Amino acid sequence: MPQLSFISKEPINKGWSCDKKYCVTTAEGVKYLLRVTPEEKSADRADMFRMLQRVAALGVSMCKPVEFGKCDEGVYTIQTWVDGKDAKEVIPFLKESEQYTYGLEAGRILKVIHSIPAPENQPDWEPRFNAKINHKIKMYNECPIKFDGAENIIEYIKSNRHLLANRPQSFQHGDYHIGNMMIENNKIVIIDFDRYDFGDPWEEFNRIVWCAQASHIFASGIINGYFDNKVPFEF
Repeated sequence: MPQLSFISKEPINKGWSCDKKYCVTTAEGVKYLLRVTPEEKSADRADMFRMLQRVAALGVSMCKPVEFGKCDEGVYTIQTWVDGKDAKEVIPFLKESEQYTYGLEAGRILKVIHSIPAPENQPDWEPRFNAKINHKIKMYNECPIKFDGAENIIEYIKSNRHLLANRPQSFQHGDYHIGNMMIENNKIVIIDFDRYDFGDPWEEFNRIVWCAQASHIFASGIINGYFDNKVPFEF
């Protein structure tokens, strides 16, 4: 059971994970995020807690890990409570200059997250991602629904597989987009590392389309912030 004691526990019905989530409050009035994970996922959550500690130690603005342990339902994780608003509900309605500034901040945070290297025994990126490509193409070929131009897309992918060779790998947030960011005290706070992984850091931009849908200016800021306004041609 948690070492911290709480006087109230309110369920949170957001997100897609299997965790039960609660906003809990101590007798001193301090709020925390409590997540309860089924036993079968407990090993994953232990690893995630350790990685969150490494990320938080870098000074990343995030939902910080506080406590981890076992409970009757599996395992629990306690994290700091973010008393803010969802970024996707705030950023699109700001001045363009403010949207861009938040984007720069989000890009710089992502660069810090990627400073954590992948384990030395991590398989090379080229065969890993090629396997994913092969699986996706196989799924499409076996699907009865087709669309015009698919052959051109598949051929383009195949002809550019060589770009996967010798790519670096790092820690990845795994789901980095505006839906997993909050605004607290006029600062970006990163949440939900549930899909963390290790791989090509540039793969992390595969969800930037959701940022662009909310604010293309914010999305541009993320890229420029990440690359310190020196976006390489290869990217």
